[in-house]
Amino acid sequence: MKVTVSRRAHFNAAHRLYRKDWSDEKNNEVFGKCNNPNYHGHNYELIVSVTGEIDQETGYVIDMKVLKAIIKTEVEDTLDHKNLNLDVPEFKNLNPTAENIVVVIYNKIKPRLASNLDLEVTLYETPRNFVTYAGE
Repeated sequence: MKVTVSRRAHFNAAHRLYRKDWSDEKNNEVFGKCNNPNYHGHNYELIVSVTGEIDQETGYVIDMKVLKAIIKTEVEDTLDHKNLNLDVPEFKNLNPTAENIVVVIYNKIKPRLASNLDLEVTLYETPRNFVTYAGE
C-alpha cells in the first residue's frame, strides 16, 4: 500500500523575470512588472510530498525529521533571503519563473531520497498562483 506524506516549508526570495537576449521592450511586454530591474520578492510556500510503501518496521514512508533536514539543506539554506538571479548558481542562465524554481527544487531533493520513493513538489508564489512538478 502506497501512502503520500507531505511537509510544508517556506522561503523568501527576490527575482527578476527577463531574458538577457531580449530587448527591454520585449521583456516588458512579456514579463511586465515582474521585469523590474531592481527585482521584486515573494514569500514562497512549498509543499514537498513523498509517496512510497509504508516501512513495516518503522511505520514510516520517510522519517519526517529526515525530510525536514533535506528541505532545510537543499531549499531553505540555498534559497531563503537570496536574490535568485544573482545568488543562486542554478539561475545564472535560467529565468527564475515559478515553473523553473519548482523543477530546480525537485532536482535538488530527489537525489537525496531513496530510489523507491516518488516525489512531488508544489510551490506557491502567491496564495493564488502555484505550480506542481513530479518529475518527467
